[in-house]
Order: sequence, then C-alpha cells, then structure tokens
Amino acid sequence: MSQPSFDFPASESDDIGDVLDRGLDLDDEGVPTFSVAELTDAINGTLRRRFGDGVWVRGEIQGWSERGPHAYFRLVEETEQGRAVLNVQFFAPARARLRPILAKHRLRLAEGLRVRIFGHLDVFPGNGQLGLKMSGIDPRFTLGDLAMQRDEVVRRLVASGMYDANRRRRLAVAPLRVGVITSVDSAAWADFSHEIERSGLGFQLRVCDVRVQGEWAVGMITTALRALGRHADLDALVLIRGGGARSELATFDAEEIALAIATSPLPVLTGLGHEIDRSIADEVAHLALKTPTACATALVERVHEFRDRAEHTWTGISRLAERAIGASEGRLHEVALGIRHRTQGAVDRADDRLHQRAGRLRASADRTVERADDRLATATASLRRVPGRLDPEVRHLDAVAARVRLLDPVTTMARGWSITRTADGRTVRDAADLVPGTEIVTSFARGRARSRVEHISPSPTVPGADDTVPSVPSVPPSADQETDPA
Repeated sequence: MSQPSFDFPASESDDIGDVLDRGLDLDDEGVPTFSVAELTDAINGTLRRRFGDGVWVRGEIQGWSERGPHAYFRLVEETEQGRAVLNVQFFAPARARLRPILAKHRLRLAEGLRVRIFGHLDVFPGNGQLGLKMSGIDPRFTLGDLAMQRDEVVRRLVASGMYDANRRRRLAVAPLRVGVITSVDSAAWADFSHEIERSGLGFQLRVCDVRVQGEWAVGMITTALRALGRHADLDALVLIRGGGARSELATFDAEEIALAIATSPLPVLTGLGHEIDRSIADEVAHLALKTPTACATALVERVHEFRDRAEHTWTGISRLAERAIGASEGRLHEVALGIRHRTQGAVDRADDRLHQRAGRLRASADRTVERADDRLATATASLRRVPGRLDPEVRHLDAVAARVRLLDPVTTMARGWSITRTADGRTVRDAADLVPGTEIVTSFARGRARSRVEHISPSPTVPGADDTVPSVPSVPPSADQETDPA
C-alpha cells in the first residue's frame, strides 16, 4: 500500500506494547503496516529531516578496501559498552573532491588511522544496514591525533631513558659493513644503493627486505632491527624509506620500532621520508638524515674523512720518520767518527805495547837460550864422566846375564836334558805321578816326542840330585819347538 508518512507513537513512552495493553486492535488503521522497502524509505526520510545537513563522526578506520574508484571501510570506536561500528561509503566523486585537501596535508586514508569525517546517513535497501556516505574530512583532527599519540610515545621513551640510548652507541670510524632495513622494490633502496656504489668504496651491505607501510610494517621492521642488531660483523644499521603521506610515515612513530632502535647494540641511522618529515624513529636514532640518499652520503663522507685522516696521519708519520732518520744518521755519523778515533788510538797504543812486549820477549828469549846453552854444556860434561862410573854396574849386569843364560831351560836341554809333560801340559817330576797307559809328551832342545807309559820303576832318591839337576820351569814350548818329530 502507499504510505504518505512515517508516524511514530503519540509520545516517547508509547510503544507497541502500550498499544497492546490498552487493548487496541492491531489491524486498526491508526497503526500502519509497512513493507520493508517502505520502512527503509521512511527511515531514510526521517534521517534526511533529522540530519539533512549531514553529520560529523569520528573514529578509527578499519577494514579499508577499494573497489575500482570507490572505497569502503568501517568507522570503529571502542567504548565501555563494547564496540560501535558504522559502515562508510567513500564514492569516487567525493574521493576526487577531497584528494587535493588530503594531499595538501600529506594524508592518506588507511587502516588504523583516526579520522573525523563528514557525510550523510542512510539505510541501504540492499542489506538494510545504516551507512554514512562520506563527503568531507577534518585533516586537523587526524594530524592532531597523530601528534598527540606521538607526544605520548616520546614522553614514555624519555621517562624510561630510551630516548637517547642509541646515540650513546659508538659509530665506527669507517662504517663499511652496513645492515639495511628497507623495501628492496622501493625508490629509497635504489637511491641509497646507487649512492653507495657511486662512491667506489668497499661497502658490504646486508639488506633485510620489509614492508614500510601497512599493517605488517611495524612487526617486520622491528624484527629486522633486532635480527640485524645481533650480527657482530656489522658496523651500523640503516633504516630508510621514500617519501609519502604523513599517515603512512606514521608507521615510524610506532613505539615498538622506537624501542628496537633504542635497544639496538649497533648505531642506527635513519633516512625516512622527505626533508620536512621527522618521525619518532628519527628522534631516537643515532643519526637522523633527511632522505635515503643523504643517509648514504653521510656514510660515504665518514669513510672519506677516515681515509683523509689516515692519509694525513701517514704523511705526518712519514715526515716525522724522515726527520728522525736524518737526526739518527747525524748522531750515528758522530758516533762512528768517535769510534774510529778511539779505535785508531787503541790500535796505536796496542802497537806500542806489542812492540815493547816483542822487545822484552826477544831479550828474554836470548837470555833463556844462553842459560839453556850453559846447562847443555854442563850436562854434556857430566855425561862424558858417566862411562867411568858405569863400569862396575856393567860388569855386574854381565854376570847376572851369564847366570840367567845358564838357568834358561833351552840352554839346559841343549846339553841333553829334556822335559816330560802329560797330555794336559803338567810337568812330570816324579815317575810315581804316572800310571801305565798315560800319554806323555817329551820336549827336547829340538822337537818333541809323544809316547805312552808301559811300565814304571821308581828309583831311590839320589842325594844332592836336586842340587845338580837344575829345575826346569814349566813353560810352554816356543812355536818352533811345537813340531812333532813323528
């Protein structure tokens, strides 16, 4: 049916329950019945009458999505009663109209951004949901909210002592080993790496590819800072990204990134956004540069400064060394002259002493030779008198020699005597020492005879026999006597 207007109860306290309690008929024409479409139109008409000029609403953007030229998101507010949600449609004409305003304030609508927007309420018949058709925005609200959040993070960092912690890190005099946190597909990485390569220095870069905007950016950047900070073979870390909207660069205002920089064991250099941008990451970094290119230039200049200082120092050392060598050569020449003079004097004195000693030696030798000649003459005279004193001794020795010759067994055997021995070499002195069958050897003055005893007849002892028969010592026969005549 056709419904000309949307009639509410007579008073705010009247509702359908009150109507039923009064016993009114539900089919009474005073309580109209609407179709869904009619009810939606009636609601929209009421909304137009109540909010005909539009309405300002503030909240946080969530579920941002783009479908062609249009954008859709939810405006969310967390309250004590729970979450309040309003669907927002941001159609292409409104986006085109607001684009210059957003660009002027360098804002870009994105997930998580708090905004104050203007629009018109309506209920979409297709899904029966209340929505806001966005047509305006208050940039100052968003910027003020970002500034307030930023100030709060800075306040906590200062209170905890983390605000200037990384600036206390010592930056190497020649930071050639650098860890880089950036998006490798970005212009920031291209500018930074080109400047490093153009320097011609031996930089060693270790790059960690991360998101630099969006909902994953904070976590990836924080993880990369902590991971590269554990590498002891790096001299410094560099965090860079190109320019962008303030809302996008607000990623680097995150407290998680600031704490990762503050607690990093390595000094962190930042090159974020444009020259007019300065994030909390810049505030807590060891050194904040305006752009990625400026960040690379700072590293190159520091290495160049170190090289120039090293060259200057080496030149100074070379000059000092040359002066020291020259002075040392002078002193050495003086010392050499002194040594030569002293050596020459010592040699001359030694020659004099040598000549004196040689003269004394010659004189002493002559005297020694003369004394030796005198002693030799005296000895010669004494020797000439020796033969007369030696004659009695010579005669005594001759008598002893004659007796020795007489007692020699060879001489005795030459007179016809012989020596009898047993086979084992024992001298036989008595026939009683033998038994029949004993093999004996008889030695003569010339040769030997071997025989065997057949009979023994002892004879009486001849008085004085021992005195007349010389005792023949038991000596082995000489080599020429060991021949057996047999």
